[in-house]
Amino acid sequence: MAKPQIFDGTPSKVSRFIEACRLYVKMRLREASVEEQVQWILSYVQGGSADIWKENIIEELDIGEIEFELVGEFLAEIKKEFGEGDKELVKVAELKKIEQGGRTMEEFVQDFKRTARGSGYEGCPLIEEFKQGMNGSIRRKLMEAENQLATIEHWFRRAIALDKNYRESRREEKRLRGKKENNGVPAPRLNNQGALGQSLLWPQVWPRRQETPQQWVSTGPTPMEGVERTNAAMVTPQ
Repeated sequence: MAKPQIFDGTPSKVSRFIEACRLYVKMRLREASVEEQVQWILSYVQGGSADIWKENIIEELDIGEIEFELVGEFLAEIKKEFGEGDKELVKVAELKKIEQGGRTMEEFVQDFKRTARGSGYEGCPLIEEFKQGMNGSIRRKLMEAENQLATIEHWFRRAIALDKNYRESRREEKRLRGKKENNGVPAPRLNNQGALGQSLLWPQVWPRRQETPQQWVSTGPTPMEGVERTNAAMVTPQ
């Protein structure tokens, strides 16, 4: 089982250090005395601003000035000493600034949940911050609903559903508007030269009809030898 990393008093690392110590003590040092558990945890407190605090704690333990009945009390003392006292205030400030903007409601809800975690807000105050952060069109629809939503989870689900319907209707309106502007006629196709045309094939060229030469034909019996032919006519063969 992994042991906790060395803790040097950095506020951003205190929560992770406490949880690692708590888990290790529970799994591996359950049978040890509280004093032994405390000494083991102190062995991982080194460096930075933690050194002076550690020396003072060891001295107070030696002379009996302080005593911990449970290891949890000692871990709470570490959190009190090195924890970020204004962390909750920072979370509240971030929660009041968060807005949906151009994001989908699903994206906004996930971001809102992450920001709200650790702010201490719940119930009605949390719902009010969520209402303030969402876009006005969705907020008005939720406020006009007959059945008011009771929990923040209900607000999340209803807001996501309304946002999806709103975006779908906008897409449909855009499609119909584009169709109306084109009078329902599909966009013209281009031929292989890039010009307007109905087909991409080369146009067919029909051969020009040629004139048939005229010929002389006889319209009567073949004349006898020595007799002048006078019954010939000029015709054009079909």
